[in-house]
Amino acid sequence: MNLRNALQAGLLALACGPGAVMWAAAETAHPAPTWVVDPAVPGDNLPPAGRSLFDQLFAVDRNGRSSIELPFPFEALLARLDAQLAPDPGSALPPAKRVLIPLGRSLQRTAAAPDYFAYPRVVVAVDGQPAANSTPYLKDRLYIGYQEKSAVLEVISYNEAAGRFEFQLVKDYRAGATPQVVYANRTLCFACHQNGAPIFSRALWDETNANPQAAALLAAESASTRRSFYGIPPERGVDIPYAIDNATERANGFALTQRLWRDGCGGDDQAARRCRAGLFAAALRHALSGGQAWAPDTNFEQTVAAPLRAEAGRRWPGGLAVGDPDLPNRNPLQGLNAWPADDAARISRSHVPARFEPLLPRPPRDTWQAGAPQALTVLVAGLAEFVSTPDRQRIEAALARQPGIAMTRLSVPCTVNASPPASRWSLHCAPPRGQAGPTLAGSIDLASGRPRGGQLARLTLPGGTALSNLDLALAGPATANGAAFAPRLAGRPPRSAAGHAITRLSIERGAGDPAAWTATLELREEFAAVEQALATLAAGPAGASLFGPGVFPRQALLAALLGQLGAPAAAPCCRAAEALPAARLETDAIAPGSPASTPVDPALQGFYPYCAACHQTAETFPPNFLAGDGAQVAARLRQCAPRLYVRLAMADLAPEQRDKTPMPPESMLPAFATDRAAWRASPARQALLAQVDAWLRAETGRPPDLRQLLVNGYEALRPCLPAP
Repeated sequence: MNLRNALQAGLLALACGPGAVMWAAAETAHPAPTWVVDPAVPGDNLPPAGRSLFDQLFAVDRNGRSSIELPFPFEALLARLDAQLAPDPGSALPPAKRVLIPLGRSLQRTAAAPDYFAYPRVVVAVDGQPAANSTPYLKDRLYIGYQEKSAVLEVISYNEAAGRFEFQLVKDYRAGATPQVVYANRTLCFACHQNGAPIFSRALWDETNANPQAAALLAAESASTRRSFYGIPPERGVDIPYAIDNATERANGFALTQRLWRDGCGGDDQAARRCRAGLFAAALRHALSGGQAWAPDTNFEQTVAAPLRAEAGRRWPGGLAVGDPDLPNRNPLQGLNAWPADDAARISRSHVPARFEPLLPRPPRDTWQAGAPQALTVLVAGLAEFVSTPDRQRIEAALARQPGIAMTRLSVPCTVNASPPASRWSLHCAPPRGQAGPTLAGSIDLASGRPRGGQLARLTLPGGTALSNLDLALAGPATANGAAFAPRLAGRPPRSAAGHAITRLSIERGAGDPAAWTATLELREEFAAVEQALATLAAGPAGASLFGPGVFPRQALLAALLGQLGAPAAAPCCRAAEALPAARLETDAIAPGSPASTPVDPALQGFYPYCAACHQTAETFPPNFLAGDGAQVAARLRQCAPRLYVRLAMADLAPEQRDKTPMPPESMLPAFATDRAAWRASPARQALLAQVDAWLRAETGRPPDLRQLLVNGYEALRPCLPAP
């Protein structure tokens, strides 16, 4: 069964199967949970601190002057991006994943109309590790959407200094032009990105070229026009959209991690700093051990777990609600036998029914509860996502150089079976019944009757260690009675769940009983050096900045830890971005509820408080019908009247009866100090509806009829902006 079919077959089982234990308590929690990211509070449009990773990646210094320079064409930008990333040796997929979406749900959904398959939108997501420590950490932190027809890049990238994702536009990304990089209106972005982070469809990702029908149409277009689609193959399985989906899921956990780091341990006293230091130690243990389930000790319970549960219970008695990044799967080619030749029929396929709209308010994906069994596991694993592979490698190298590290030896009896011809021993080791100790299962390869290497299929240790598929390299002379091996996991020593290096495994036959074998594991207790270094930092002069109630200081904290461990300083990353000109907004955004900033006819004034935040922009997607002087706005509003009427009138219908989502989006209504019921009955909406009704009556001589307006579909209505 291929991955696409397996996913399809398993969807029902996943939907009905057991969920994560930690969320169960949220179903009956009182009072209501607190949003980690409130969809109605997008924050400042410009970064409150730092710059986006996109800015850092493409910033260059030319003779002391910094600017953002973007490679063109798009294939060159993708190549530059891939060059920053380490390829996965176990995968043929690129570290920056890309899909083609001819008929999607973005703001650019109609930019290529009616030639959707000639100019599909590209979505790029980075899920690979940095190629070096001097390159920015982009994994799950950079997403780019590209629509060639509008010459626009839509960018979502993380800002480590601000602890949030930034939303940006690159305008005039075309041959012969100078691209303009600006920050976007977050109010507009949050209408869909309700957790302030990237969003993506659920399986089976039928809007992408993982849909065989879409892939066939793209391939046919490519063959007939010789278009290469930026080097992206038209025919692609579900592996890449699946990877993008996973990346967006992880990315949407960053806000919860930041909130709990900032507030979960309390304020800025020594106890709170020790709590955060203990959290970071647990995250490093998680990262170094490959995510094994460490059993917390008494010190962790007293220093971290108990204070955090108490503080979180006090601050968020109903828990923390985590926004949902998943959109329902949509197949825009459903029921279509052949791609139509008629432009109107093609355009009708870009229609997005209300139930598939990203604008639709989404309930929380999960609710984090401090007292749930897996609450701290989720936090520790989330914090470990801020440790890159180069970070881990530098920490491991520093630990390997630490002097005076204690060694622990654990022995266990074994059974060794050899069947002729004796080219391999089968190894099974376990402590006596009722006793704690290591367990091992694997095989030892022989040459001339002597051990030469092997593999452990399974290794477990008390305290949570569970490893599999370890290679055993001979670590010294071997005899028929045994040998010493250096265990290797992906080319490096494996680690216990506690973070200690497992450096040696000896297999020996008993002298008095040839059938009695013993396995001895040697552990180098390196992680104690990490804990000591973090304790020193927390108690020292840098403790307030490294472990205070602020944004998680990833780079500063890792640099301080490595310095404490005696590691050489890393090559600096992204210095050119520090001297960039001040970040610039696309246009002066109008806050929800604000009146018009320029004099307009009183009949038009009422549209600004509810529409200007999204429609008084410099971009034409969504249509900027409130941009310009009074005469231009009046003409555009009348042009847009049929669509305005539909969107305003949708509030009168029950959600299940709506063909389109109402405007303004219901997820934004709290920003207007209202809700669905209050907005429906409000004099403000009635006044807007009456004004649009009057325009349509004057145009047609009859009152508008919602059903008649939609008889040929929403996309058949004239566009809000006249054709250029």
